Amino acid sequence: MRLAEKLKCDTVVSEISTGQGTVNFKINRELLTKTVLQQVIEDGSKYGLKSELFSGLPQKRIVVEFSSPNVAKKFHVGHLRSTIIGNFIANLKEALGHQVTRINYLGDWGMQFGLLGTGFQLFGYEEKLQSSPLQHLFEVYVQVNKEAADDKNVAQSAHEFFQRLELGDMQALALWQKFRDLSIEEYMRIYKRLGVHFDEYSGESFYREKSQEVLKLLDSKGLLQKTLKGTAVVDLSGNGDPSSICTVMRSDGTSLYATRDLAAAIDRMEKYNFDKMIYVTDKGQKKHFQQVFQMLQIMGYDWAERCQHVPFGVVQGMKTRRGDVTFLEDVLNEIRLRMLQNMASIKTTKELENPQETAEQVGLAALIIQDFRGFLLSDYQFSWDRVFQSRGDTGVFLQYTHARLHSLEETFGCGYLNDFNTACLQEPQSVSILQHLLRFDEVLYRSSQDLQPRHIVSYLLTLSHLAAVAHRTLHIRNSPPEVAGARLHLFRAVRSVLANGMKLLGITPVCRM
Repeated sequence: MRLAEKLKCDTVVSEISTGQGTVNFKINRELLTKTVLQQVIEDGSKYGLKSELFSGLPQKRIVVEFSSPNVAKKFHVGHLRSTIIGNFIANLKEALGHQVTRINYLGDWGMQFGLLGTGFQLFGYEEKLQSSPLQHLFEVYVQVNKEAADDKNVAQSAHEFFQRLELGDMQALALWQKFRDLSIEEYMRIYKRLGVHFDEYSGESFYREKSQEVLKLLDSKGLLQKTLKGTAVVDLSGNGDPSSICTVMRSDGTSLYATRDLAAAIDRMEKYNFDKMIYVTDKGQKKHFQQVFQMLQIMGYDWAERCQHVPFGVVQGMKTRRGDVTFLEDVLNEIRLRMLQNMASIKTTKELENPQETAEQVGLAALIIQDFRGFLLSDYQFSWDRVFQSRGDTGVFLQYTHARLHSLEETFGCGYLNDFNTACLQEPQSVSILQHLLRFDEVLYRSSQDLQPRHIVSYLLTLSHLAAVAHRTLHIRNSPPEVAGARLHLFRAVRSVLANGMKLLGITPVCRM
C-alpha cells in the first residue's frame, strides 16, 4: 500500500491500485491506441525493428551459406529446407541492418563429373541439355552409373575424365563449364519462383588449388598424418581417438569435401572479412562442421569461433505425383496444382488476374509455415493434406487474412484514414489486437537470438485469429464515420504488420485470393 501511495499517475498510467502483494497499473488506453497505430503506419516495413531492443546493435558483416545443391544429382527435400531457412535467416539479419552476403555453394566438383563427362559422351543430347539441363544431366548420371557398375571400361574412362579435369584439360573443362553454367541458369529461374536470390554462386570447384594450399599448411604445422592406405588425416583429439580423425586427402592426392570447406572458409574470410558466417545444412553434417571449425582453430585461425552451423531435421515422405522428389521444380509445380484445385473448389475465390501466380504464392506460404512451425531441429512427416487444410494454423490462413484485409481497404478507400478518433477503439477485440501489435519487436528479438522462425510464425497466426474475430464483430459498413475510420486504421495496421512478418519468412503476401 505504502509503495502504491508514493507512485503518481501520469499520461501513460491512468490508475494505480493494489491487490494481494501486487501493485496494478492501468494504462491509458487512448494513448496506447494512438501510439501503436501511429508507430505501425509511420514505420511501415521497419515497424518493430526500430525498437530499443535493437538500439546500439553494431552493424555486422554476415555471410550465409544455404541451399547448395549438387549439379546433376537430386535436389532433395533437405536442399529445399536449407533454401527456405537460409533465406529467412538472411532476410532477418538484413532487416536488422546487417550487411548480408548470400552464398550458394554448389556441389560442382568431384568424381560425379568424371561419370557425367563420360556419360554425356555416350548418352547425351545437346538439345536436351540446352532445354532442360537439370533433368537431362540427372538422366545421364543415372544411366552412366548403371553402365559403370557392369562395365569396367566405362568406370575407367570416368576416372580418367575426372583426372583430366583435375589436371586442367581444356576440352574436359569446357564441357564441365557448360554443365555448370546451364544448371545455374535453370536454378536461378527456379529460385526466382521461390522468391530467393544469391549474391554469389560459389562451389567446390573454386577450391581445387586452394585446398592443396590448405594441405601444405596443415603439413607445415605438423598436423597431417599419412595412413597405410596412402590417405592423409588430421587427428583432432591428439591421442588417436578414431571418432576425431578427419580425412583430408585421398590416396591419389586429390582433395575431399572437408578440405574444400576449409579452403572456402579461409577464402571468404579474406574476401568478406565477416563477423559471422552461418552454414545452413541438415543435422547429419553437424560433426563435419564441428571438425572443420576445430581444424581452422588448430591451424591458428581464431576467427573460427565466428562460424556457426544452423542444423535442421529431416523431412520424411515428401512425394509428388511423379513419385519421389527429384527436382525443386516438381515441388513448386505440385504446390501450384494442388492450390489451384483448392481455389477452384472454394466458392469465394474471386476472379483473379493471374490465378497461377496467386496459387503459387499461397501454396508456398503453406509450405513455409508448415516447415517453420516447430523447432528447426525436429524431424517431421510431410503431408500435403496438412499443408493445405483450409482451417487451422496454416500459411493459407495467413494469406487469406492478408487478402481479406486488403479488400477492406479497397472497398472503403483510404478517405477515412486522415484523422481518426482513438476513443472509438475501446472494445476488447481492438485492445487485444493493439496489445499484440505492441509485442512484435519482442518476437523479432527472440528470433534474432536463436534464429528460429517459429516465434514469428506463432505471432502471425495469433494476429490473424485476432483479426478474424475483430472482422466479424467490428463492422465498418453502417458505422458512424469516425468509428469506421478508427476501425479501418486498426485493420490497416494489422495488415501492415502481417505483411512485414510474412516477408521476413520469405512469403509474398497476396492481395486477392
